[in-house]
Amino acid sequence: MNRFPKKMLLATDGSENTVQATKAAVDIARRSGSEIHLIHVWHDVHTPHAHAFVKSELRRQGREILDEEVKRIGEMGGTVTRSDLREGRTFEEVLKLGDELEADLLLVGSRGYRGVRRMLMGSQSEDIAHHAHRPVLVVRREEDVWPPARIVVGDDFSEDARKAAELAANLGKLFGARMLLLHAVPRLPHASSEAVEAKLEDRAGELEDILQQRPQTRIVAGDSAEVLIEGAQENEEPTLVAVGSRGLGLVGRLRLGSVSTKVVRAGLGAVLVYPPVGDGRLRR
Repeated sequence: MNRFPKKMLLATDGSENTVQATKAAVDIARRSGSEIHLIHVWHDVHTPHAHAFVKSELRRQGREILDEEVKRIGEMGGTVTRSDLREGRTFEEVLKLGDELEADLLLVGSRGYRGVRRMLMGSQSEDIAHHAHRPVLVVRREEDVWPPARIVVGDDFSEDARKAAELAANLGKLFGARMLLLHAVPRLPHASSEAVEAKLEDRAGELEDILQQRPQTRIVAGDSAEVLIEGAQENEEPTLVAVGSRGLGLVGRLRLGSVSTKVVRAGLGAVLVYPPVGDGRLRR
């Protein structure tokens, strides 16, 4: 299906962490005509004295951050349709506004921490990606991660993986990116492997109509997340990784992990996470 995002919601905290996410939003909007909506969430600090003044000051600083981001987007050649200042927990307010707007894509920046540091600090981008009912694009703060020259899609033949691949193909078409479809499997008998290969080639044919070039396909034995991460890192070109979310709850993610959680935590340049298609709040 040829369908570009019509409404994008960009979350900003005014730091360098969001620079590349902002660039991605402007690039997509300029090429597709998408609207850019902007949100900044400020957090109240309870102080024993002068709480009203502190709260007013935090709100003022939040508005300044939004105004600066609107200005920066304008300097990049983009236009902000609407900007919202919210108070509360960042991921909750971003998701709430995304649902109010019926946004087609949420964009968020990432520090790009990896390993133990990522595990200890957690991540707002991770919270947004794994609680969202809408597709989320996480873009790391480093330079040379956007626009994508190639797209690596993890395809387990689920419906959310198919939707992730379709959205990634639409984005890839905007930038002339190549696509690689990866399917991770345990070691299988030859006949089963042939059946999987046939399904993957069928999926490549569907995506060729969107991307306007045929994706490469590859079946790899191994852990799904590791296969995706290795595929993304096999060369130094800017790469967008697209994956469907299994929608595991927090306990499930901590106990078992999910492919999308592991991929987001890997600190890759750009990751597109598509939520479970069965979610009634997901816009079709």
